Parts: sequence; C-alpha cells; structure tokens
Amino acid sequence: MNEQKITPKITQAMVEAYDEYTHLTLDRRSFMDKLTKLAGSGAAAAMIAPMLAANSAQAAIIAADDKRLRTKDVVYPGPTGDIKGYRASPAESSGKLPAVIVIHENRGLNDHIRDVARRMALEGFIALAPDLLSSAGGTPSDEEKAREMIGALDSKTAIAEGVAIIEFLRNDKATNGKVGAVGFCWGGGMVNDLAVNAPDLGAGVAYYGRQPKAEDVAKIKAPLLLQYAGLDTRINAGIDAYRKALEENEKTFEIFVYEGANHAFNNDTSAARYDKKAADLAWSRTVEFFKKNLS
Repeated sequence: MNEQKITPKITQAMVEAYDEYTHLTLDRRSFMDKLTKLAGSGAAAAMIAPMLAANSAQAAIIAADDKRLRTKDVVYPGPTGDIKGYRASPAESSGKLPAVIVIHENRGLNDHIRDVARRMALEGFIALAPDLLSSAGGTPSDEEKAREMIGALDSKTAIAEGVAIIEFLRNDKATNGKVGAVGFCWGGGMVNDLAVNAPDLGAGVAYYGRQPKAEDVAKIKAPLLLQYAGLDTRINAGIDAYRKALEENEKTFEIFVYEGANHAFNNDTSAARYDKKAADLAWSRTVEFFKKNLS
C-alpha cells in the first residue's frame, strides 16, 4: 500500500516567525522552538522550516548560459576597495542601453539575485548585481552567516558603495548614462537610501524595503516605484509616513500594495512566501517603470 505524502500546513504565524528570525532578533534555536509549538511537533517543524527558507537548489528562471545574454563576474572600484559583482546584458543590441543595479536581499549576492539580473538584461538593460558584502570578504554560501554579515555592515559604507556603482555605470561606454536601481528586502531599503544620497540615480524600485527618515525625503530626485506585500506588517508600518513625506515634498512616486502577499513574495526560491501572481505583476510594473524613466 502506497503512503500518501502529506504537505504540512503553513500558517501566517509561521511566516511571521520566520520573518522575525531572519530580520529581527530571534535566533535559530528560538525560532525552531516557536515553529515547533506552531506546527504541533518537532517533525512537522523540521519539514516546514525549509519551505519558509530560500532553496538554493531551485532552478533559475533564466539559465546561466542563456545564449541571448552575455554574463560575467566583474570587479569595479569602490570607495574603500574593490567590489565584486555579476553583470548581464543582451547578447545583441544596437546602441547604448540603460543600466539597472540589482541589489540583493540580506542573503547577499546569490544565484537567485544573479537570475534576477539576467531577467532584467533580457528586458533590454545592462544589469549589474553588486556583492555589497565584498568589503567583508564576499557573500558566503551559508545564508545564516550572510545575514549576520549584512547586520554588521556599516550603512554609510554600503550607501557610498552604491553611489560608486551608479557613477561607474554612468561612465560605462556601453550605457546611455542613465542608471536605475531595484532592490529586494534589505536591497529595497538600500534603493531608498540611494534615492536620498545619490542625485544621479535615474529611477528606483524598492520591493518591501524599509523607508528613509521623513526629513531626508526632500533630498530625493529620482522617481520611485515602491512595492509592498499586504501581509508584511513590519515593513508596511512605515508606508503612511513615507507617502506623506513624498507628497509634501512633491516627489514623483507610485506605491503598490499586493494584498495577500508576504514579504519576499518575489523570491521564487522560497516555496512558502513566493506569490507568482504578485511577482509577475510587480515585475511588469518594474520593467515598464524603468523603460519609461531610463530610456
């Protein structure tokens, strides 16, 4: 008699516990204890934990060797030393192209973000995904370690590195001199930081990123597309104040909230949090926004 495999039920409380663990102060042991209580048993918690986390073995949407693209690892100068990155561009193009910086989550520059850079390149952009852990030795394979390293980064240094990337791409002979930035989670917050600190940023798209201080919004020059997950109460708590500051300072922006979606809904390597409908709609808006503002 064949036994039917039972997929455990993942609740919103479990997703929120994982978000607390990965973004706030919950350590791994405390997270698993909490998940065990929510799941009803240690065995169920052990099955659910990998579904909440990102799966590095998940197949890429755009293959690394896609013939439509040119891809390569690159090194470029930063304010305190060399910064490593991954560059993707269309294999065939006529004329100079706009550039988009793809800023990683708190897991660092991993295969998923490289995949996102390839997706952006297929839309007609030169995409550069920097490893903003370069100054700390580069993104490790251990995501737990990567999160610790991100948490230890000096924010002023990270912002200065982002500003340097914009300048690097503006002067790249293959680009048209216009540079946008898209970021996810920690990277979404970085996009907001760059909007405040980089007057040459051509356009910014922040996915579920923390907001800047209201008093800094006046410095923003780039048009912004701000995309949030409806169930992401932690990040969404700052939306109203950000919207008010943007309106009062007469900035160009759009805000979309994807109801029923969780934080990290764009990350297709996380089975429990990925929302294809929200991700596809947000991506189409992202591409349209960049084509409008960077062409």
